[in-house]
Amino acid sequence: MPGEGPTARLSFLAVLSIGGLWWISTHLQWLPPLFLPTPEAVWNAFLDAVHGRIQGGRPLSEHLAWSALRVFGAFALAAMTAVPVGILMGVSRIARGILDPVLEFYRPLPPLAYLPLVVIWFGIDEAAKIIVIYLACFAPIAMAARAGARSATTEQIHAAYSLGGSYLQVVRHVILPAALPEILTGLRIAVGFGWTTLVAAEMVAATAGLGQMVLNGSSFLRTDVVVMGIVLIGVIAWCFDLGIRALEKRLVPWRGR
Repeated sequence: MPGEGPTARLSFLAVLSIGGLWWISTHLQWLPPLFLPTPEAVWNAFLDAVHGRIQGGRPLSEHLAWSALRVFGAFALAAMTAVPVGILMGVSRIARGILDPVLEFYRPLPPLAYLPLVVIWFGIDEAAKIIVIYLACFAPIAMAARAGARSATTEQIHAAYSLGGSYLQVVRHVILPAALPEILTGLRIAVGFGWTTLVAAEMVAATAGLGQMVLNGSSFLRTDVVVMGIVLIGVIAWCFDLGIRALEKRLVPWRGR
């Protein structure tokens, strides 16, 4: 699309500027290392994590694997269930009337608010962690699918019916394509919520995971480990977001034109 080249260059310059400001502020000791470690210290913490020299000898790959399994597993479950629910709410007043109060009630709740209840119901094993992340991802996907389903115009729907399309065919070939741009936006938002909820989920008896690594680092005032974990989570989420954007260009090339 026009303007993407300048936008990418501006993004690169913004990241470079933030990195330069970080390097200058830490090396000129504007802030003590306890509050903001140097980039070199964060890089050394990353190398230590890769070789298993922190967090009880667990390598970074193990933390990454557990966190990715929890986040992307819950995200996949949320996408498979929230999209049909959102589409149903968009096309059915009955479904919207039944499901909308439930969705709007729990959507603003922070995960830490219902985390104790999830632990009481499902224990402290992996099920509780995945359910908490699932709930965080479900609402934005369902709301995006609902909004997208209602974006199909009446003319499009009537034209499909006039050509002999059934109700399910109209939903599949008219409403779902119209909702796809909003659904992809909801997926991008949801995966961010998933990584945000990860730290809260891994508070529950987790022995491995990026969120648990960050929490453990904060307990020992290892700010370098905390910053390293935050940057790593952000980079992973950013890469996934770029993947969704690329998928969006392929699936909905008409968007924005």
